[in-house]
Amino acid sequence: MEFSAKQIAEYVQGTIVGDENATVHTFAKIEEGIPGALSFLSNPKYIHYIYTTQSSIVLVNKDFEPEQEVSATLIKVENAYESLAKLMTLYEMYQPKKVGISSLASIAETAQIGKNVYIGPYACIEEGAVIGDNCYIHPHVTVGVNVKVGANTILYPHVTVYHDCRIGNNCVLHAGAVIGADGFGFAPSPEGYEKIPQIGITILEDNVEVGANTCIDRATMGATIIHKGVKLDNLVQLAHNVEVGSHTVMASQGGVAGSAKIGEWCMFGGQVGVAGHIKVGDHVTVGAQSGIPGNVKSNTTLMGYPAIDPKQFARSAAIYKKLPDMYAELGRLQKEIEELKKQLNA
Repeated sequence: MEFSAKQIAEYVQGTIVGDENATVHTFAKIEEGIPGALSFLSNPKYIHYIYTTQSSIVLVNKDFEPEQEVSATLIKVENAYESLAKLMTLYEMYQPKKVGISSLASIAETAQIGKNVYIGPYACIEEGAVIGDNCYIHPHVTVGVNVKVGANTILYPHVTVYHDCRIGNNCVLHAGAVIGADGFGFAPSPEGYEKIPQIGITILEDNVEVGANTCIDRATMGATIIHKGVKLDNLVQLAHNVEVGSHTVMASQGGVAGSAKIGEWCMFGGQVGVAGHIKVGDHVTVGAQSGIPGNVKSNTTLMGYPAIDPKQFARSAAIYKKLPDMYAELGRLQKEIEELKKQLNA
């Protein structure tokens, strides 16, 4: 499908600079632009590409003023990145969707399947499971006994949702995600470790997105809860009885230990580790590879291990680089002091 600059500007409430009849049919990065493509510019590091890009239309922030001639038609908006996201969502809506249930899918007689559901080959829907309207169940997905999946939810290939868990509306679970596996619960005994049964469940509320190969364990008792709007990257591990507040985002390879409570609107960088049984407040930002060993107040920014104020961490990092020289200098000073002591004693 083709869209004109005029149509796009009306949809994103932007202002056109250039040819309002310019059309696009695809998307491209600004540095890889081709005729008929829509690109965007929001990062100042990429400004120089706007003068050479072959893209037909470029979304820019409203305060952008070119320093030389631009061949592309510009559409000025409040936030170019957000406007691009809206357009890509619209574009995806127009893409053809598969419908129907494959004859190779395994669906229990007691399972309830909603309207306009797609279920791919070798998907398994077990006893008592409920699949909401307009869901998209890709091949090799397993939906366990008595699982409930809300409307408009997408489960990509090899997603596994264990028995009794709950998935909300408008959720996306990427390939290989595991929801509701046993929490890591073992009691030491003279013979080794005795497994503690994990009899709770995992609950994902509405509009949650879970990355590929991310694991969210079921609770020992009660529920592991991921509140509405949470976005988890690939390879994130959330342990039993964890609770993550609404609209929190976590980048890849993060881990949260058992019974930790994470607040709303938090932002965790990659490889952040959170200790168990602690509470992290709302609007907390944590830099990549940081470790959080204790409670954190709301509206805090942290970095490092143990996580501290970013400015303190930067100063500490600068000192850390100098430690070998400082150690050598300390040794030299100690020798001088010993020599002075000998002279004084003499």
